[in-house]
Amino acid sequence: MVGTVETKLTELGITLPTPATPMANYVPFVRSGNTVTVSGQVCFGNDGKLVAKGRLGEGVSMEDGQKAARACAVNLLAQLKAALGDLDKVARVIRLGGFINSAPGFGDGPKVMNGASDLMVAVFGDKGRHARSTVGVAALPADAAVEVEGTFEVV
Repeated sequence: MVGTVETKLTELGITLPTPATPMANYVPFVRSGNTVTVSGQVCFGNDGKLVAKGRLGEGVSMEDGQKAARACAVNLLAQLKAALGDLDKVARVIRLGGFINSAPGFGDGPKVMNGASDLMVAVFGDKGRHARSTVGVAALPADAAVEVEGTFEVV
């Protein structure tokens, strides 16, 4: 039986990819009690290629940055499904942390992160509303435009 969250993803035209293997010495997620923390996910699309590569404010548009943040959120959900087996076990999106590959002076990182935040709300409704941090950084793995990590309350 397909769950409510999976049905919503289908309605949004989203197919969860195979979760990415960590790029270094860490695990993709950790469950402690009723909390799952998912390691930072870069903006790989289902084709295994980066949705956006490079810096916001220097070659990467706001629209492409938002698409990249959305792709990161999809990858978070793929890791979360691997952790839980069923996304309907998510009781709340607690927090997202966003890292925006930014040119000096680029200050619209929060607008870029809306790509991830908007997806969480579209998928989970009110329980998708979350606390958030957004940080502009000088570089990300594979020259990805965006990386997003998340913490989730689960049942």
